Amino acid sequence: MDEGVFVTRFAPSPTGLLHRGHAFSALSAWTATRAAGGRFLLRIEDIDATRSRPAFESAILEDLAWLGLDWDGPVRRQSEHLADYARTLETLRARGLTYRCFRTRKEVAAEIGAAPHGAMEVFRGGPLPEVEEAQRLAAGEPYAWRLSLAAAKAALGGLETLSFQEEGEGPGGEHDCVPARPELGGDVVLARKDVGVAYHLAVTHDDALQGVTHVIRGQDLFEATHVHRLLQALMGWPVPTYRHHRLLLGPDGRRYAKRDRSQTLAELRAAGVSPQALRAEMGFD
Repeated sequence: MDEGVFVTRFAPSPTGLLHRGHAFSALSAWTATRAAGGRFLLRIEDIDATRSRPAFESAILEDLAWLGLDWDGPVRRQSEHLADYARTLETLRARGLTYRCFRTRKEVAAEIGAAPHGAMEVFRGGPLPEVEEAQRLAAGEPYAWRLSLAAAKAALGGLETLSFQEEGEGPGGEHDCVPARPELGGDVVLARKDVGVAYHLAVTHDDALQGVTHVIRGQDLFEATHVHRLLQALMGWPVPTYRHHRLLLGPDGRRYAKRDRSQTLAELRAAGVSPQALRAEMGFD
């Protein structure tokens, strides 16, 4: 990678069809990259094998081409690089920075809910006694690998010096040098049996590997940056500049989302909306 080159990426998950919100995010990253004479990468984050579909990936490529977007280099599919993520997880495990958590999502939610108000807004745990862990493993109980905040803090000699540069704006107006607060995420899951590697680990690994210098994405992912900054520090990975943008809202005032069955780009195309009209509507004319 050439030093000083502006590199960013658009990284959708093929778990549904793209909508206006996706288009706004992709155009934000692509426009900034082309204005800087940089490299725009396309990454397919398909680590969730239970929900990802090849048909959705094909639709993503079609939608981006319709919008007039191009990308530099081959598409990176995360499902083709699971061994790389496993090696990173093993590195963290060997340093004592992770532990097996056998609690189910329901049990974790119940434990957080039962805590005194403000005492445990996020989950924090630790490894089980060796004998109990061995028994659970022998019984075939599922578990998740969690990043230990306590161990990470000890490894880094504290978390107070962690920060990241924000060129956009966080949901609370955060800008410029933002102190990283990974404690807000608790002991996050880095991998689990049913899905495999988790988002936090895969995305920070790939940003470092692909030489991403600027992460341009929606404000809904701003809080994840705190966790990503911690992983970067633990792994010695470079820290990109972040540029979080506003979320595009629908007529009902809610942000566009797959789960709400927001109108897709394919539906807009079928209704006769031109890519030029959509780009102009979003301020990219």
